Amino acid sequence: MTVVTPSTQHLDRESALEVLGLILKSRALEEGAIRWQRQGLIPGYAPCLGQEAAQIGIGWSMGPQDRAFPTYREAGVALALGVDMPAYMATHQGLWHGGLYDSGRTRLAPFQAVVAGSCLHAVGWALGQRMNGEDSVAVAFLGDGASSQGDVHEAMNFAATMGAPVVFYVQNNGWAISTPTAKQVAGGFVSERAAGYGMSAYRADGNDVEAVITASRAALDEARESQRPVVVEVMTYRRGPHSTSDDPGRYRSLQQEYEQGAVDPVDVATQQALAAGVEQAEADRLAEEARAWVEDLREKTVNAPHRPGDEIFDFVFQEPTETLTAQKAAWQEETDRD
Repeated sequence: MTVVTPSTQHLDRESALEVLGLILKSRALEEGAIRWQRQGLIPGYAPCLGQEAAQIGIGWSMGPQDRAFPTYREAGVALALGVDMPAYMATHQGLWHGGLYDSGRTRLAPFQAVVAGSCLHAVGWALGQRMNGEDSVAVAFLGDGASSQGDVHEAMNFAATMGAPVVFYVQNNGWAISTPTAKQVAGGFVSERAAGYGMSAYRADGNDVEAVITASRAALDEARESQRPVVVEVMTYRRGPHSTSDDPGRYRSLQQEYEQGAVDPVDVATQQALAAGVEQAEADRLAEEARAWVEDLREKTVNAPHRPGDEIFDFVFQEPTETLTAQKAAWQEETDRD
């Protein structure tokens, strides 16, 4: 087990400026998306408020040949990978399952609503890349709650026995919806399980973006060179609800949230950027740009055109079945009647 906290490797000025800009945009999106849902502009959202450094750190560290396999909570990763964010938000708006972005070009697979399902997909893709002689690593995203799913065991065991270059990226935010980590992860750390699969593991302070980048780069390099899986666990804190349908006040107090979430990854990233030579005026400009960017994203998300309804039948099978064809015809008849 390698523990990276605090980081001893610091970003140069230009990198720190870029990373801070992404983190500020990520925070603006998380706060904005919650407002949009409350205003009825989007039907639901799973925030990663407080996990901005954890998400930007890994996304920014990935190579151009690597691919991310996200859950429904990786907006920051999408942002770091350069995904068209209105197209990403199409799923949260209910326009398209998995987003309207190009998953091949952006290296972000359609995000997974099945808890821990992304881990199995990542292993399959990574194994295929290795068999094809590609120099690629898959990054499978999961939370501390998802680590209790059987899919995680199957994915880790298969990756270890078959030799798949996968980074299992665990964002331990302290809560599996209403269940604290201490009550559902024996020992408190998911990364401790890596040894049982013969895998290396890294653990970092998820509120420290430099520590996240250090651990992420080390894990990606190791998985690439060894052609074997690696576990990374970043320790952070979920600020606010699990999703916009959750009420965290039913299982923890605001006082607990203030105390346990006292370290803000945005503040840490800002101080690191200033230490790297970024001027306060530049940091203020980035914050203003983030606010303007998220307002533009709001308009594009709200005004996004709806996709043709018949597409829900067109991309199920390569060759449509009789049943699917009949369903499409019935749907079309009902639609024309309306």
